[in-house]
Order: sequence, then structure tokens, then C-alpha cells
Amino acid sequence: GPGLLTQTLLKAGFRVVAMENNSAYLPNLQSLESSLDGQLKVIYGDFFRLDPLMSGTLKPPAMSSDKLFETLGVAAVPWRADVPLRIFGIMPQTLERKRIWRLLFGIYECSSMYKYGRIELNLFISEKEYMVLTAKPGDLRGYQALSVLMQIGCEIELLHMEPWSSFTTNLKTGALAIPKAKVLPNDHLCLVRLTPQQNLFTGGLKPTNASAFIFMVKQCFVKPSAKLIDRLNSWSLDNGAELLQALEIPEKAAMRDLYPEDYKRLFEALQNSSMFSETWFYEDVFESIRTMN
Repeated sequence: GPGLLTQTLLKAGFRVVAMENNSAYLPNLQSLESSLDGQLKVIYGDFFRLDPLMSGTLKPPAMSSDKLFETLGVAAVPWRADVPLRIFGIMPQTLERKRIWRLLFGIYECSSMYKYGRIELNLFISEKEYMVLTAKPGDLRGYQALSVLMQIGCEIELLHMEPWSSFTTNLKTGALAIPKAKVLPNDHLCLVRLTPQQNLFTGGLKPTNASAFIFMVKQCFVKPSAKLIDRLNSWSLDNGAELLQALEIPEKAAMRDLYPEDYKRLFEALQNSSMFSETWFYEDVFESIRTMN
């Protein structure tokens, strides 16, 4: 875009690397880059097209995270180390939910840019998606699998809310170009900080089995009002009632009643059962991953 975020960060004294995916805006940004003494570096690329799921040579603005981080001079650090890089941007509204899912997979699998550590994202996202990310049990409209997984995977902090009118209008009618959501509020863009949890990979959850965890949570929310014990029985788990008792989860608990940490504890307990060695389960996991990515 025209570089409003870039100029704001520059005025605050930060050293900025700006990725621009629209070649029409590059000349102005490059002119600004040449007028500054190394404070700004401009790259022709699209942050939301890092490591696209495609074969062959990448064509700009698509880019590999390895090439980007090499250009930035940022080396990989252990997961529990401090945040190695902070990124600011505006989430495109087209395919917004799918883009969030891709970021989530990157966090849990330590893939793409998350190979380099706990990258902090500061993104403007729609209010309706922010409501989903932060929803709690009891919120019948907002609490979803994405809520559970993002709250376990990231520290979520709301930094600012800005009306849509500050960003986008329809040039023909002058009305807001972004329609209101039918179920959840969507009157603002929300600047949200997403910092991957330092203790994410403790207990039985690891990058190597994270896809199974994501699949388990998504399966549980296919029918959020259904009882958890019925889902466990559908997985041919013989000791479902005993497992829930050990976890201090009521046997009549519905999927939408469980807190995010309950799902993580459930997954870790299931790691000790034979369920996750069953071929049928992993076939379902891989099929689910293909449809989500």
C-alpha cells in the first residue's frame, strides 16, 4: 500500500524492512529508502505468500521464508528464546480465515518463518476474526476450533481498534467496502499482537504430532453441542469414561464446554493410548490437512 504503517514506524525511530507486493507503490517506497541512511529497506514481496504450497520456482511477489530471513540477516533461534523478529501488517480480507489457519499451522509445526523462532505478529485483522480468536466457552457463536488452537498457541493482545472508515470505502458509493458480518460484530479493524507461547511444546505436544492435535480439536467442533464422551467412543476408545474422570472433566461435558487447556490435556492423555497409532486416524489427519491448506 502507500506505506502508512512504514512511515509510522520510521517516525517512531525503528529500523524497518518493508515488503510491498504491489509494484505500483514500489517507486515511492524506494525513493523514501534512498533518502534515509539505512533505516529502511524495501523488498518486492508478499508476506502472506511466504512459502506457498506449490512446486517449481517461486515468482515474485511470492517468496520463500529462507530467502527472506537470509536477506534480513536473521538467524534461527531456539523456540524458548526471546522473539527474534517483530512483524507489522494488515491482513488482506480476501481468504482471511484461510490465511489465519496457515499461520496457525506454521506455529504448531515450526514451519515456514516459525523455523526461525517465535516470530511476533502485529496485524490488523477484522473484528469478527478477533472475536473468534479470543472467544471463550459459553460463546455459542464465537467459540470454535480456531479459538482453542490460537489461544493455546499464542498470547493474544488487542492493541487498538480502528473503524473500517479509516481504511476503505467504496469509490462509487462512498459506503464502507467491507460488509457487516451477520453473526459477529465487524465494525472495526483490530490491531492484534500474536506472540507464540514459549511453553507451547511442553508435555506430549510436539511439532511432529501437532497436526494430529489440530485434527483432534477440529473433529471435536464438528458438532460443538455433542458430548465429548460420544466423540471418544466414535474413536473406538475403550476407556473414555476413565480418561475423563482422570482429567476431572465431567462425563456429560459438551465440546463447547471445554477450555483450551482441557483440549491440550486431553490430547496428551490420548498420547498414552493406542488410538494415535491407528492407521485410520492418521489417514484422516492427512486428509484434513490437505483440505485446510
